[in-house]
Amino acid sequence: MNQKENFLKGFIKENPLFVSVLGTCPSLAITTSVENAIGMGIAVLFVLVLSNWIISMLMVNEKMREWIKPVRIPVFIVVIATLVTVVEMVMHAYLVSLYESLGVFIPLIVVNCIILGRAEAFASTNKPVSAIVDGAGMALGYTFALLLISLVRELLGSGTLTIWGDLSLNLRFLFDFLRITPIDMFTKPVGAFLTFGFILAVITALSNAKQAKLKKAVK
Repeated sequence: MNQKENFLKGFIKENPLFVSVLGTCPSLAITTSVENAIGMGIAVLFVLVLSNWIISMLMVNEKMREWIKPVRIPVFIVVIATLVTVVEMVMHAYLVSLYESLGVFIPLIVVNCIILGRAEAFASTNKPVSAIVDGAGMALGYTFALLLISLVRELLGSGTLTIWGDLSLNLRFLFDFLRITPIDMFTKPVGAFLTFGFILAVITALSNAKQAKLKKAVK
């Protein structure tokens, strides 16, 4: 696998949310607005890239690897927790509204299966550059998934798209034109599950259609 494939696999082939279905609880909870999705995506990008790099640097050294291997999971968690603490402190100091909006889901990045999973499955057995590329691809793929869910939920639920702070798009005129009102259900947990389920259904249908086409071509 070259570095391009290593990076792109996180978007479609191994998307953490839509394919591996990891980290669904915080993902569905915070996707009430595009701003939340962007904020969480940036936080995960920072933590995942740096944790992959640090863990790869630790494990690439043969002597260090032999020492860490028996207690690697606690070591990985300490590295991840340190980076998450940095993210939390920076958000608390400079992005107060986003910090309050994301709430408890910021520290929960520590136990996010995506972060620890990449540390164990990839960073611990690959060189630092590959680990960084993998982390960036997975984090951006995860952010793409968050954005897709939040776009649907915020648009249908509120008729707006909150990009960042005061930068937002008011699309209620579309609802007025159609003589309907935003569907409040999409701002609630049930809306998150419906949106997620619908997107997964579309992805599965497209994947099945592609596989059927390939089988037909082989025959």
